Amino acid sequence: MSKNIEIEIRGPLTKKKFNDLVYLFEAKAKKTAEKDRILIDYSTFLEGGVENRHKDIRLRITNGIPEIIVKIGEWGGTEQRKELSAFTKKGEFDTLVEIFGVLGFCKGMLCVRKSKVYEYKGIEFALVEVPGHSYYYEAEKMAHKNEDAEKIIKEINDVCKNLGLEVFDKKQFFEYIDTLNKESNEVFEYRNHTPNYFKNRFNL
Repeated sequence: MSKNIEIEIRGPLTKKKFNDLVYLFEAKAKKTAEKDRILIDYSTFLEGGVENRHKDIRLRITNGIPEIIVKIGEWGGTEQRKELSAFTKKGEFDTLVEIFGVLGFCKGMLCVRKSKVYEYKGIEFALVEVPGHSYYYEAEKMAHKNEDAEKIIKEINDVCKNLGLEVFDKKQFFEYIDTLNKESNEVFEYRNHTPNYFKNRFNL
């Protein structure tokens, strides 16, 4: 049985701490990816809004590969959620946006992210840049449904503590999301979507 429970914590980074971690991980961790990602988070405008969501519904495209991704469970900085994902072919992101629009997902937060991903002490660390705005990290492990999530969360927290990383609590996390939505992300409305909009705008 595949591991499909994502156990994840997040926290803020200064530009200096971001660069320090890149330097450390390049020397002592295994680099697994660099990701250029664009995503539409539809959950922000569903019932429950940002803070009370239990379904995270997104379309995203990473290094040119489109993906439908749904995460089920409570979120808020430290979390454990079931992750469902399906990839499609290059060049199909605008078609996915159109399909979602026809299904009634007509409004979302459009986000642009760049990240460097490493495996360090059995944990996946994504060092994320919000271009022109800020930095943060995500530290995660995938688990089976019956694994001890609290034990894994403690393990991740201990490694983050040893790295001198701050961990978002729920209040800090939602305040940061709110700041990103106001200052960096933009509202996407399907009614304004034109054929090949994302292909033309982002050279996808």
